[in-house]
Amino acid sequence: MGKYILKRIVAALLTIFIAATITFFIMNFVPGNPFLGEKPPSESVMKALMEKYGLDKPLVVQYKNYLLNLLKGDFGISYKLQKNRAIIDIIKESFPVSAKLGAWAILLAILGGIPLGSIAAFKRNKLGDNIIRIFSTMGISIPGFVIATTTMILFAVKLKILPSSGLNTLSGYILPIFTLSLYPMCYIARLMRSSMLEAFSQDYIRTAKAKGMGSFVITFKHALRNSLIPVITYLGPLVANVLTGAFVVEQVFNIPGLGRYFVKAINARDYMVIMGTTVFLATFVILMNLLCDILYKVVDPRIKLGEE
Repeated sequence: MGKYILKRIVAALLTIFIAATITFFIMNFVPGNPFLGEKPPSESVMKALMEKYGLDKPLVVQYKNYLLNLLKGDFGISYKLQKNRAIIDIIKESFPVSAKLGAWAILLAILGGIPLGSIAAFKRNKLGDNIIRIFSTMGISIPGFVIATTTMILFAVKLKILPSSGLNTLSGYILPIFTLSLYPMCYIARLMRSSMLEAFSQDYIRTAKAKGMGSFVITFKHALRNSLIPVITYLGPLVANVLTGAFVVEQVFNIPGLGRYFVKAINARDYMVIMGTTVFLATFVILMNLLCDILYKVVDPRIKLGEE
């Protein structure tokens, strides 16, 4: 297991390096620069700014300096969004907001999706199964920004029972968390249903039935645990899905999280903020994928990590 984890760590570091490299060159090939605005500075001022931030140096030198700074944990400074402020400080301030929102959304998705999928499998082709399948299909099909705007109009504007923006009160978390969790909850429900139906055809389930065990015990005691493997596999992409979905949700509900700053950085062409947040989020998602792989062994001890 230790050898497997070491291989995954090396692969993760290589992936982070590739992500940082691609992001750097894409940002440098995009036309314009962060100092251009409605009133562009004079040529002398532009030259001074380029020299100040080292943007006048050859691209290879800029790339080398960027990688060396990353190794020291230095993501650079903001050119425009929060001028001259360290990007690591922006991340430290805004990411906890996104992480808290995302953690609650993931928890709700898991706690809602697993029971719904299990019930759908238990009630296969019956009314409960049909209702859950319709609900999960709609939840997967409707885009997040539609859910966000629809729920905000309904509950905040029309009914006036929930706030439309910010996280100043506990009720302010309800709409953003629901919006973020709906898609993964429905996806997990469908995943669990398919996985449990497959588990029902296995020999150990037939043995349990032959011993006279009830359907409820077989479903939620024996089949459930083995059906969790696909859900754990989805946890890594789930984190990525929630983080990217937060970009839209934080914009719609005016939440000062990392996703909102990322969108602002794109609009402001603040390349260092874009690169810094991209590398940070990529690292976070990669670590979550590694953690999910290790969790396989916890859920099913029969799995031998590192073997084909």
